[in-house]
Amino acid sequence: MKSIRNDFPALSQMVNNNQLIYFDNAATSLKPKSVIEGLKDYYSSFNSNVHRAGHYLSAKSTKAYESARANVADYINAKDSTEIIFTKGTTESINFLASILAEDILKDGDEIILTRMEHHSNIIPWVALKDKLDLTIKIIEIDEKGELLIDDLDKLFTEKTKVLSMAHSSNVLGILNPIEEIVNKAKSRGVLTIIDGAQAIVHEKIDVQKIDCDFYCFSGHKMYAPMGIGVLYGKKELLNQLSPYQKGGGMIKNVTYEEVIYNTPPYRFEAGTPNVGGAIGLSKAIDYINSIGIETIKKHEQSLLNHGNYKLKVIEGIKIYGRSAIKDPIISFNISGIHHSDLAIILDKFGIATRAGFHCAQPLFDHYNVKGNLRISFSFYNTIEEIDIFVEKLNLAINMLK
Repeated sequence: MKSIRNDFPALSQMVNNNQLIYFDNAATSLKPKSVIEGLKDYYSSFNSNVHRAGHYLSAKSTKAYESARANVADYINAKDSTEIIFTKGTTESINFLASILAEDILKDGDEIILTRMEHHSNIIPWVALKDKLDLTIKIIEIDEKGELLIDDLDKLFTEKTKVLSMAHSSNVLGILNPIEEIVNKAKSRGVLTIIDGAQAIVHEKIDVQKIDCDFYCFSGHKMYAPMGIGVLYGKKELLNQLSPYQKGGGMIKNVTYEEVIYNTPPYRFEAGTPNVGGAIGLSKAIDYINSIGIETIKKHEQSLLNHGNYKLKVIEGIKIYGRSAIKDPIISFNISGIHHSDLAIILDKFGIATRAGFHCAQPLFDHYNVKGNLRISFSFYNTIEEIDIFVEKLNLAINMLK
C-alpha cells in the first residue's frame, strides 16, 4: 500500500494542516506518476498532430495514439480497435449517440427507456430530443434498496421502443446493475442498448462482447487518466451505419464543393485535432491498472466498502442510500437534522475531501424526496485507517452541528 500511495503525488499533500484524505473518487480519481510522466513525455518530446504529416514527430505521435486505441480495445475486449472512438468523456459520448440516432434511426413516436438512477448526462440529451421528435421516455424504477425493478422492464417494452440507455453502476447509490440480463431482454426485442460505464469502468472487469451491448461509454478521468479524454465503444456493424457527429479535418476520404465522402469508423467520428496526450494518458492508466490487476483492486475496494458501512451504520440518525449487496465502493448518506453541505465543509477543514449535493442525479433525489446527500467514494489507494479517521471527524462534525 505504501508503494501504491507513493505512485500518487497528490496523496502526499497537506490540506488545512491535515494529511489529505481523498474520498471523492466517484467525481474524479487522482493520477499516478506514470500517467503524469506520459503526458509530460508527449508534450515535451513528440507533440505533433496525428495522421496528417510525414515527419518523425507526427509518425511517433500517430503510433502512440493508435496504440492507445488498441490498448483500450483490449482492455474492454472489443473485437478490434476500429470499434473505439475517442471522445471528451461519457457526456460527449452520450450526446454523440443521442444526436446521431435522432438523425439516422429515431422518428416521431419512438420510445426511450432510462432508469431512475441515471446521471444527468444520460437524461438531458434524451429529454432535449423528446419534444423535437415527440419521443416518449419511460423509466425503470427502483425498490427500497435502490435496486432496479427488473421484472417491470418487460412491461415497458413496446414495438415503439428503440433505445435503452442506462448506467452500469450508479454514481450515487454505488449499485452495480445486472447489465447482461437487461441487455439480453432488450436485444430479444431489437432495442439498441447504450451503457454508461463511467463509474463501473474503474472497479469492474468490462467485457463488451460478453455484455453484448451496442454501445459502451466511459471517461478516462475516473480511471486515473487525464481529464478531457473518453471512449465510445460501438459495434462495428452499427458504427458503419451512422452519420458523423461533427464535420471537419481528418474524418473524410474526399472533399469537393459538391460532395463529401466520409472516412470509415472510427476516423469518421473524430473530426479535428484529437486529444492525443489524453489518449496516451488513458493508455498509461490502463497499463497501471493492469500492473496491479483489476481483481486485486476490486478485492481491496470491497473491503473498504464493507468497513465503511460497518463504521457508519451505527451513527445515530444516519440514512444510507443504496443498500444492495452488489455495489461499487460508494456510500451516500444523510444525517437527520444536519445539512450534508455543512458536513462537507467541516470535513474539509480536517483535510477530508467528500462531495455534497445531488451528484448530477436530481430525479433520483426527487424519488427519495431529499435535496441531496453526502457521498464518499473509495479507490484502491485508500486505506482502512483513512475510513477510521473520517468517521472520527464525521462524529465531531455532527456534534458541532447539533
